[in-house]
Amino acid sequence: MKENKMQMNKNEASSRVDKKFYELKNNKKIALMPFIMAGDPNIEKTSEILLKLQENGADLIELGIPYSDPLADGPIIQLSASRALKSGTTPKKVIKLLESLKGKLNIPVILFTYLNPLLCFGFEHFCELASNAGVSGLIIPDLPLEEAYKFSKIVSNHSMDLVLLVAPTTPFERMKKISNHTKGFTYLVSVTGVTGERNKMESRVENLIAKLKEINNNPIAVGFGISTPEHVNKVREWGADGVIIGSAFVKRISSSSEKDVVNNVGRFCNDMRLAADKK
Repeated sequence: MKENKMQMNKNEASSRVDKKFYELKNNKKIALMPFIMAGDPNIEKTSEILLKLQENGADLIELGIPYSDPLADGPIIQLSASRALKSGTTPKKVIKLLESLKGKLNIPVILFTYLNPLLCFGFEHFCELASNAGVSGLIIPDLPLEEAYKFSKIVSNHSMDLVLLVAPTTPFERMKKISNHTKGFTYLVSVTGVTGERNKMESRVENLIAKLKEINNNPIAVGFGISTPEHVNKVREWGADGVIIGSAFVKRISSSSEKDVVNNVGRFCNDMRLAADKK
């Protein structure tokens, strides 16, 4: 019965993110979702990197908008945001970048940004511009669940998904509420703390995936701390529907010359794709 319900829900899915997860599930694959920071090292290279990620097997891309006070991010992504801000990156420039890639970048792009810049910009106006630029969803890590209800309606009105996060410390009842109100997928944070590379995956993630699957049929993508093919293999074995890799990509961008950065990121993406597909 549960399988039938899942099939019905996915057939009724209308968002680009829903459709991508449905397509991957039908092909018995998990979603590979790299995170990069827009404007690091500059907007022009970001454009090239996005296309290279698509070329090398990314199914969706999480694109960060740099912010001066990124509370959920560890040192690697904080420094990336600082470099992007120094290069003159703004929310408007990120939207213009995505507008320029329409027709070339064909996989769903989900913007990762904090709430304050969106409120300063004008939340509904931002959603309108982002949607017109081809954005498929938003992740706002500092948006509390109690505020998410009203913002999710605005995002949905502009044909995008507001993706909500579940942490290892989230109480079960609150986890249920978050999982029932997220759109596109549930973002499962694999660690307590900020983003960053880790040596190993915490085994409790397996239990969290199982709990979320009991609650509803949303796809589950695991992020924070995933940085090696072994991590990707483990998350797939535990039954997740997607894997989000951030700091490991950002680190390769920061350690590469401007001449080599696009190809270096592409090679790493291909390695992660092979790990995601390995049986």
